[in-house]
Amino acid sequence: MSNENIRLINSENLDRYAQIYAEAFSCEPWNDHWKVEDAKVHIRELIASEQAYGFEYVIDGYIVGFILGTSMLFSYGRTFEINDLAVDPKYHRQGIAKKLLQTLLSELKNQNIKGVHLITSNDGFLQKFYEQFDFTKETRVILMGTELK
Repeated sequence: MSNENIRLINSENLDRYAQIYAEAFSCEPWNDHWKVEDAKVHIRELIASEQAYGFEYVIDGYIVGFILGTSMLFSYGRTFEINDLAVDPKYHRQGIAKKLLQTLLSELKNQNIKGVHLITSNDGFLQKFYEQFDFTKETRVILMGTELK
């Protein structure tokens, strides 16, 4: 029987988070080709934020997933944006992402966070995954972007 636990994100585990991130986001549905070094910079920048918060999932002392985001104050209260939820592909389909998200949402509710937002792929199973936790498509805002040439 394995020993599983969820604990707060720890910057000392940055290398492992980067490895998980690069592997997870190089798979379906993203198929992005992340280099571990770039993933490390991405995660380091998030963790450096004063408002960063998240959890890691550990099995028998080995980190297999994490969830990480930042909060921001608005006129109506503090909200939280989930920037990353990543699970080592060797551990997919074991409920780890679900447990990480449940833990985060519970803790954010205890902290009186008013809402939680995220950006995810509109292909595949991810929308359905988040809908299980009462996430819905935003109707008052849209995501816009431009490429700088």
